[in-house]
Amino acid sequence: MYATASALYIDEMGYAMSRLEVESSLCEDGDAIQEDSGSGQTKRQVKSLDNEIAQITKLKSTPHQQLVQVGTGRPELPVSPVKMLAGRESNYSGRGRFSSADRCHLLSRYLPVNGPWLIDQMSSRAYISQFSADGSLFVAGFQGSHIRIYNVDKGWKVQKNILVKCLRWTITDTSLSPDQRYLVYASMSPIVHIVNAGSAETESVANVTEIHNGLDFSSNDDEGYSFGIFSVKFSKDGRELVAGSSGDSIYVYDLEANKLSLRILAHTSDVNTVCFADETSHLIYSGSDDSFCKVWDRRCLIDKGKPAGVLMGHLEGITFIDTRGDGRYFISNGKDQTIKLWDIRKMSSNITCNPGYRSYEWDYRWMDYPPQANDLTHPCDQSVATYRGHSILRTLIRCYFSPAFSTGQKYIYTGSHNACVYIYDLVTGAQVATLKHHKSPVRDCSWHPFHTMLVSSSWDGDIVKWEFARGGDTPASSTKKRVWTRHFYENYL
Repeated sequence: MYATASALYIDEMGYAMSRLEVESSLCEDGDAIQEDSGSGQTKRQVKSLDNEIAQITKLKSTPHQQLVQVGTGRPELPVSPVKMLAGRESNYSGRGRFSSADRCHLLSRYLPVNGPWLIDQMSSRAYISQFSADGSLFVAGFQGSHIRIYNVDKGWKVQKNILVKCLRWTITDTSLSPDQRYLVYASMSPIVHIVNAGSAETESVANVTEIHNGLDFSSNDDEGYSFGIFSVKFSKDGRELVAGSSGDSIYVYDLEANKLSLRILAHTSDVNTVCFADETSHLIYSGSDDSFCKVWDRRCLIDKGKPAGVLMGHLEGITFIDTRGDGRYFISNGKDQTIKLWDIRKMSSNITCNPGYRSYEWDYRWMDYPPQANDLTHPCDQSVATYRGHSILRTLIRCYFSPAFSTGQKYIYTGSHNACVYIYDLVTGAQVATLKHHKSPVRDCSWHPFHTMLVSSSWDGDIVKWEFARGGDTPASSTKKRVWTRHFYENYL
């Protein structure tokens, strides 16, 4: 059975194997690679990250020594899939199957760079696109009052078409509960609405076909001020929501008690992004237009305006934060045209220095980033690493760690104002892929938690998917292959 599965795997994944193996080996050695979703071109070498996270990332994608030493000669990385499969079938590791590190070493070299295939097209801007935690559902939010939930396992059939209530400007964020039963959506309003995503009703028109309950995030401290919610996220247990607002504040909403449980005047400008640091929900990360990332520990909030720590390094406002999920590392996208990697153990108790007032006038909503600002650095930069190449203009563009299951979080990826998706190697800083299709800014993108698939959404209204698939594959054949590949992952890797 293993031999048959291995032969099928080699046949299915064999296309362009040599090309991506070459690129993976270059990345292991610290060379920057940029692949233009069709042809790769080598860039200059980048200094590799010298930090604990570099070692952790390598350990998560380094195969067992017995698999590395299959055959004669000096062991080299990356190990070819043929050698790894042969070693597993001969049980060289003594486990009878791949470990998570073996799996990540094998799968992380196959990037979702082929395509794209069109999933949906709307006449309004796409702002949100996110897979569910298990990858079976996909949520897309559009400026024109629509949210669509697609069933990925059923050929991207629209499972729920939601017409939202009381939209102000656009849908700024959505979040699907961990059990995938409920969806919350926010706009430029203090009211976050919650929808039953698991109901049988396909057409969910607010308060016509279904009730969209409103959760009021305003408090007595707001004194009637009408603010907007930029970011909203479920906690891991699904009992709470955390949100960031144009009122410079962070909010925590208790869903079981159906009331606001915490409000923190957290920053001196808009709070564009918030998230829980890990599954415990004790720590909250926030990012603001004041250029600071802050860490909040709910276990010791004696002074509600006092964070556990501040992280400095961005020169402009922060558009998005994604946590690695370990309560220690996170990344942020900034209007200074960079992604930064942070280790919260480097945070300060207070703001210790200020980069100073910039010598140029600039507003990211309608102006290009000034060329003279590209070489500026923060005098007290506490970040672990900085990644450049994409552009952050016009909208709150998002960035993420790649999936732990298939890549060991070896990459980070982001949308961009120049209508592309960029994938960077976390350790080397290399641009390992640039995906080009869209005609307008790519605000959001999402990598499938298990499959080699990435979906991007753009202001051009297109929702498209990218996969590691053979040239000439049709969407139908690609879907069949994905079903078989999922079976292979679950049973053989």
